[in-house]
Amino acid sequence: MVKIGIIGGSGLEDPRILKQAKVTDVETLYGKPSSNLTVGKIKSVDVVILSRHGKKHTVMPTNVPFQANICALKNAGCTHILATTACGSLREEIKPGDFVFIDQFIDRTTKRRSTFYEKDRVCHIPMAEPFCPNLRKLLFDQAKTLGYRCHEKGTAVTIEGPRFSTRAESLMFRLWGGDVINMTTVPEVVLAREAGLHYAVVAMPTDYDCWKPSEAAVDVSMVMKTFRENVDKVQKLLVETIPKVEDYDDCRCTKDIKNAVMR
Repeated sequence: MVKIGIIGGSGLEDPRILKQAKVTDVETLYGKPSSNLTVGKIKSVDVVILSRHGKKHTVMPTNVPFQANICALKNAGCTHILATTACGSLREEIKPGDFVFIDQFIDRTTKRRSTFYEKDRVCHIPMAEPFCPNLRKLLFDQAKTLGYRCHEKGTAVTIEGPRFSTRAESLMFRLWGGDVINMTTVPEVVLAREAGLHYAVVAMPTDYDCWKPSEAAVDVSMVMKTFRENVDKVQKLLVETIPKVEDYDDCRCTKDIKNAVMR
């Protein structure tokens, strides 16, 4: 049975959208998640909503309890995760306001707990295809149907933060093949794979980071302005996509963990 975890919130806790809503506080083996869980239904599908940075955006990227967040959604019975993330664009053709359904990442984080297997056992989880291809296609197809400007794939560079990049770093990430840059996709996607969950991200570029001489360098006001303008669109995208999510048997998302742990 499909049950969908939504990380990011993005206004979906609105009672006009989320039916039979109930808020629950939970504790996991890895501590408390970054927010309580809002449980309910969107178009008759069971969903669980979690705010990655807390309800009032008080948790900085490094301090997000990624292990607890993924564990809380897994414990709540979620089978799939749809995550949203604001990001910077590293490509001219990826414009602020577009959607990108990323298929790869480059990890530039240094301080985060990135596995559930920290002692006694070691997990070597495969990451060749980090994001669920079925969920990505479903989101992309729905975005095209809604007439949104969108990109079927892209490589996300996840930096530690909370500072933004220097111009030298931004130019380097472009040379590496990065398409967008954010602060939260890793280790969230890795832990979701260890938990055997289908996971996909709706990345929402809000700016051109700082690599583009003709554009102002990113700041918080720029990010928030574009993000607010996109909230209704991402809301509609998720609401229309959720009823179409199915159990899949042709991807690696639920299978890779079975042979990844050294016994």
